[in-house]
Amino acid sequence: MIALAVFRLAAYVRSHRVHQALLLTLAMLAIVYGSRAPKGTEAAVLADGAVLIIPILAWATRSLLDTEPDRQRELSAIMVGGRGKEVGAGLVASLAACAGLAALGLGWAVLLGLSERPGRDVLGAALVLHALAVLAGTALGALTSRAVLRSPAVSIMSLVLGFLVMLLLSASPAYWLTVPLVVWMRTAGSGELLDQLPQLAAISLVWCLAGLALYAWRRRRVG
Repeated sequence: MIALAVFRLAAYVRSHRVHQALLLTLAMLAIVYGSRAPKGTEAAVLADGAVLIIPILAWATRSLLDTEPDRQRELSAIMVGGRGKEVGAGLVASLAACAGLAALGLGWAVLLGLSERPGRDVLGAALVLHALAVLAGTALGALTSRAVLRSPAVSIMSLVLGFLVMLLLSASPAYWLTVPLVVWMRTAGSGELLDQLPQLAAISLVWCLAGLALYAWRRRRVG
């Protein structure tokens, strides 16, 4: 399974599809961190970056999973010993690609986007949020990949609408019904992120794992 994950990641890079996500990431970083954030806003700026990179990570996941032709994906399942391992390999490769993009975003923010280096507690919270962003982006991208949604148009619209629904729900009192992205930003801006982080991380993790589980279940049914 690990060998197949490495193969898929290499195919994603060699197909140049990785450039799409990389250019989107660089453009987003250049806009968000075009000028250094003032002192005291480190948590808010880093939380904003974690939220804004999620649709890019979803796009990267969707592109990576769609790089492999359908017939080759079926052959991969046979070669690694089952559909479950093939699905797992795709998710591992997607998580690795998204982790690289998220690390780029966080590193850019810390080195070039802030007037002052954040404290360890703020940096630790930012790491947690970016890790959750990786899971959320991977889940959203996987659920809108070609193996689940055959139509490219429906796939792209579902990706965009899925992210918008997360934003709208998380801005409402029922924020616990999704990954609470707006609450991440709101608590970071008000200075309450560190106190609320355990609760927000738990809610976010549950929904991310539920999305990945739904993708795995769907793939085992549709192939």
